[in-house]
Amino acid sequence: MNFAIAGCGHIAGKHIEAIENTEGARLVAVCDPNPGRLAEMRMRLPDAACYAELGTLLEREPDVDAVCVCAPSGLHAQLALKAAAAGKHLVLEKPVTLDLEEAERLRQAVRAAGVRAAVVHPNRFRPAIRHLKNALAQNRFGKLSHVNVTVRWNRSQAYYDQAAWRGTKAMDGGVLMNQAIHGLDLLQWLFGPVAEVKSLVATRVRRIEAEDVAIAAIRLESGALGVIEAATTVYGHNLEETIAVFGETGYAVIGGRTANWIRHWACAGMSEEETAALIREVEQDPYGIPGHQCIIADLVGAVAEGREPAVTLEDGIRAVELALQMTGGGRGGDFRLVPEGAGKGEV
Repeated sequence: MNFAIAGCGHIAGKHIEAIENTEGARLVAVCDPNPGRLAEMRMRLPDAACYAELGTLLEREPDVDAVCVCAPSGLHAQLALKAAAAGKHLVLEKPVTLDLEEAERLRQAVRAAGVRAAVVHPNRFRPAIRHLKNALAQNRFGKLSHVNVTVRWNRSQAYYDQAAWRGTKAMDGGVLMNQAIHGLDLLQWLFGPVAEVKSLVATRVRRIEAEDVAIAAIRLESGALGVIEAATTVYGHNLEETIAVFGETGYAVIGGRTANWIRHWACAGMSEEETAALIREVEQDPYGIPGHQCIIADLVGAVAEGREPAVTLEDGIRAVELALQMTGGGRGGDFRLVPEGAGKGEV
């Protein structure tokens, strides 16, 4: 499959490496309106055609089979719609969109064009997360009582100031859309749909338009309860990303600065020796095959086999819906947002 990349910022590098390391994939073109970035791409990718605009790329490169959308979040939908209209398969960086109306237009466009759309939620492919998914499928933890998703990270003011789109509602979306969206995807992929959301969001530390901290209490359709906490306000450095589940016959906590390690694991059906062996296996290779490479390889397979990708457009939209429910911008839910300027102790 011949791939093109739309948007040559930081994340494009991971797509380049993923395509280069995937059998049956070849990068043939890139586009970006920034002349400096295009110059860098010409140096790095001498065999790839470079364009300033996606429409021109699609017109002049008819052999492109798939487009990786790597532009700022607020541009994802319009670029994806243009590529789908040209009959190109899609690899969509997270979040697929910041708006549910755009999500619906994209859903219809993909369906009408008959193309495949994969969403980049690479955390699903981490070894520890795969073990957790398998354990849940085997009902290792029994009836679930509650789950937690925690993202306690640092994004400094300098991080937000380096590009005008960062921290804006229209292009970035805030901590839930930009940093915690993978956790929102994992929550629903692992534990099932969310039935009820009660949330608080605020912009407490960073000088940005969107929220920099958010918390929510949720009820899953299964009846299990949950807590979501996401922040870019942690002092100094990323502290932790954690997925935790507690049930009648066991529990598991996957954590670290990124959720790659088994911090705690116990269930009635496993001996201490089996549990220790599982933890050692993950510690020997906590990252596994890079998630972006898994996404690219899976799309190649999905197109060849006529099936849906492992992470579908619907999966991506579902994570966006939950983020919007937490901020009060989605459908359903029960929201009580912190008023701007609220004092300590107010809810």
